[in-house]
Amino acid sequence: MAGFVAVHTGAGNCIDETKYQRVIKEACIRATEILRNGGSAIDACEAAIMRLENCGHTNAGFGSNLCLDGSVQCDAAIMSGTTLNFGACTNVSRVKNPIQLARRICDGQSDQQPLERIPPMVLAASGAEQFAEQMGCAMVDPNVLISSKAKFHYNHYKSKYDIVVGNSKAVEEPVPEPSNEVELTAALDTVGAVCVDGSGNTAAGCSSGGILLKVPGRVGQAATYGAGCWATDTDELAIATCTTGNGEYLMKTLLAREICNGAFGSDCAVTSLHKTFKQKFLDSPLLPQQQDLYAGALTLLYYPKQSCGEVMWSHTTQSFCVGYMATTQKVPKFVHSPLPTYSVPGRSCVVNGHNFHLRI
Repeated sequence: MAGFVAVHTGAGNCIDETKYQRVIKEACIRATEILRNGGSAIDACEAAIMRLENCGHTNAGFGSNLCLDGSVQCDAAIMSGTTLNFGACTNVSRVKNPIQLARRICDGQSDQQPLERIPPMVLAASGAEQFAEQMGCAMVDPNVLISSKAKFHYNHYKSKYDIVVGNSKAVEEPVPEPSNEVELTAALDTVGAVCVDGSGNTAAGCSSGGILLKVPGRVGQAATYGAGCWATDTDELAIATCTTGNGEYLMKTLLAREICNGAFGSDCAVTSLHKTFKQKFLDSPLLPQQQDLYAGALTLLYYPKQSCGEVMWSHTTQSFCVGYMATTQKVPKFVHSPLPTYSVPGRSCVVNGHNFHLRI
């Protein structure tokens, strides 16, 4: 069976790409094994993200950023381009792999409910965790998901935050939100994957621990319909994308869905992505133009009639780590994509990619 998968470990500004190489390649290999054995795109997508959640270096699952109160709360979502079903979970602390729960919720969209009840599309907090247990997802103590890296970052920035808050109280000024330094220094390393299987079906997924020092209960783009991931299959074009970056800005602009919609109206993927990032994100009237706007996206476009496609990565951040692999490849490809030296992080966008063919 044929197929193609691509994964990312987030769009960041100050990251050491070497720590992501191994897990990115392992995620690609795991996904292509599933595709070769006849698994679906959504099977492979889920498996790839589970590997990224388990590594401890990313901001997803084990190793997620901690909330302002020191707790861990994770978001995840997955979407099938064939069925258009979408499932997401948010604010979960006891689910080992949030993407596994999102997949169960996504699958449930096709189930018939008694009394014509509508299946849930997004589940949160304790209700989501109860559902996860019922579905057989692996459950853990919340402390198991806290890595030493996450704890170190939390202690470092929480002390800075407490100083700022203390000073503001002393002069009776409003308590400020965490400064942009938190976002800039800690990599925006939400994870995601896009995949197409031998039948031309696509899937997209994402998983995140959210921004460092977030307010407990905050919902990020990784659990938001149209913002974190999107997938749509047609006879002419099948497309799947997953995003990363400033969550609130991705939610305001519904960037994932905008990327897919833009591709259907364009003959050139590079042009389409540039246009979407410029018009729908960087220049969006929904966003504060005085601030730097950080986002990244990994997008797969597949043309069923030609059995070929493109995987594109685009970002406004200083860097972006991605990997991809076709079932015909022996080893996956790792790419560290930097923003060109003449570009300004948060103000400019770079787009690059790779063509692939499927042997069906």
